[in-house]
Amino acid sequence: MKGVFRLALKNLSRYRRRTFITASAVGVGLALYIITDGLLMGLDQESERNLILYETSSARVLSKDYWDEREQLPLDEAVEEPRRVVEALGELGVPATPRIVFDGELVVHENPYPSSGSFRTKLYGIDPETDNEVFRLRETVSEGRYLEEGENGALVGAWLAEDLGAEVGYPLTVLTRTRKGYYQTIDLEIVGIVDVPNPVINRKAVYIPYDTASVYLQMDGRATEIDMSFSQTADYRIRLDEARNAVAGGNDLVVKGWREIAANYVALSEMKAQGSGVILLLVFVIAAVGVSNTMVMAVFERVRELGMMRALGMEERDVRRLFLYEAAGIGLIGAVVGAAVGVLGVYLLSEYGID
Repeated sequence: MKGVFRLALKNLSRYRRRTFITASAVGVGLALYIITDGLLMGLDQESERNLILYETSSARVLSKDYWDEREQLPLDEAVEEPRRVVEALGELGVPATPRIVFDGELVVHENPYPSSGSFRTKLYGIDPETDNEVFRLRETVSEGRYLEEGENGALVGAWLAEDLGAEVGYPLTVLTRTRKGYYQTIDLEIVGIVDVPNPVINRKAVYIPYDTASVYLQMDGRATEIDMSFSQTADYRIRLDEARNAVAGGNDLVVKGWREIAANYVALSEMKAQGSGVILLLVFVIAAVGVSNTMVMAVFERVRELGMMRALGMEERDVRRLFLYEAAGIGLIGAVVGAAVGVLGVYLLSEYGID
């Protein structure tokens, strides 16, 4: 067996062109898979971070009835004492902030805007003091400034501002309904534009101060949700269970993790992961076909050589073992080269990335 193995190694070096071409095909396919899978994995992780930092937070406290009707954004199913919940989470070392999320219609008029019109959107009443402990909105202000408590100011997503033709200082009117069902008009001034790495926020989000939203919407200190942030080094499930024990015991509140809040995104992400598995299977099939084709050609090209080895006393099983070792050698060379190139590609993507 040792002699057959040595002979297989000599054959690999003897037929260098064939070995190089087949191993290169295997290596290129494997390297492309590793780089592509690394890129998709990085994009998926970045999407999760953007979702948590700008949209869902790590977890959210809501009333049970609000969660059941969350698509309608009901203001009458709000958290009664949000400050108490924030304090309870603070004792656990979990930053938290209250928010009022409501539906409204933006109305703009020609002069200063390019034209008059209206736009249905989602508005957020945020606490300028505590919201940045959970979300990263303050860091994304590209024009103007951040919100201040008590003002009739608004932050507008960059894409929405572009669609409306809005600039800092422009007036903005919001038509909505209060918690008691009355129609309400809120006159605002755009104090800043946020350019967020989250298309949902950029496309249709408007932020106003929490206390301003509370007054106009007759919330009387209530909040539709309380968002919290977990440390990236903490065990997510343990922190989520601790938060549930702290705020959900004996009342009508529920704590939902970001995976429950963004269930559609999670399902889509899992589907993409399955797609990567299919790509890997195709890479293996291509590699197997390439190596098999090479070995079949080798058998036909080396008929005289095989006859000579059989004449010298080599048994059939040794001949089969010889070709098996050669095929394994070609696959191993391709795998090592492909893995090395793939690792280098992933390193470059991680260290420098693509603009």
